[in-house]
Amino acid sequence: MTAQLPLVSIVTPSFNQARYLEQTLRSVLEQDHPRLEYIVIDGASKDGSVEIIRKYQNRFAFWVSEKDSGQAEAINKGLSRANGGIVAWLNSDDYYLPGTISSAVRVFEENPDVVLIYGDMLAVDERGRTINLLKYGQYSLQDLLCFQIIGQPSVFFRREALEKAGSLDTTFHFLLDHHLWIRIARQGKILHVPQVWSAARYHAEAKNRAKAAEFGREAFRILEWAKNQPGLAETVLGVERRARASAHRVDARYLLDGGQPWSALKAWLRALSIHPPTALRRWNILVSALLNLGGLSALRESILRRRQRSFSGDREKP
Repeated sequence: MTAQLPLVSIVTPSFNQARYLEQTLRSVLEQDHPRLEYIVIDGASKDGSVEIIRKYQNRFAFWVSEKDSGQAEAINKGLSRANGGIVAWLNSDDYYLPGTISSAVRVFEENPDVVLIYGDMLAVDERGRTINLLKYGQYSLQDLLCFQIIGQPSVFFRREALEKAGSLDTTFHFLLDHHLWIRIARQGKILHVPQVWSAARYHAEAKNRAKAAEFGREAFRILEWAKNQPGLAETVLGVERRARASAHRVDARYLLDGGQPWSALKAWLRALSIHPPTALRRWNILVSALLNLGGLSALRESILRRRQRSFSGDREKP
């Protein structure tokens, strides 16, 4: 019976994330799906990560610790070794919830025409306390081109679709996953599963805070790339104003996360001028930026803490 179940390959890229790495590794290794291939690619960490990896090395299909050019190269290196029909990657500061992989496998088996699936996702802080629950919708290729961002840790896809779409573009460092989702979505159907599958960790060293301005730049790069792609150019043309406004809204969101409220406000206003409904769907960006600019950041933090307490108990590590 076990032999009939599909093999699932998970890749974890890591670099100097010893603080969170063991939780990530265990969240994969303790999944209940019996056919699991786990590949760990470390970028020559010097913070004790390698010692943590060695604790579990007998349970990995492959692992290595060597210098690379960044996250995309590390993930590509791991995916090139993947043998599973279903593949995913999990960054070394995120983690799966129990039963996630078994649930993903069932969805693929029930939907043979689907090439990519994605669940919902928790946002957690450094201590693993839930600060938000990110629920997504059923998105189309047009929605992806308009930067409906889905939580990468809750995404699984078929290796066959990846082979057709091609590997991650190593010139992207921030929206590399979204660029890939667009290319995979060109291969077939994508499906949202209304289950919470993973937790993404938000901390001071995370890219969404440390290099916030880069996300907007890559959003505009993706838009220009799509306009010049056969088969995508016409799709972009049909949603051009919404897509351009969405790129500015993405820029605003990450600038706000990165502590740049004035730049975030200007980006949000650009989105408003291009396509008002797109900007107004995230009016909270406007409110948060104004609170910060008005010296009321403490009020914003209080609101965020109240939202955190609204969750029924802190959801800690699995």
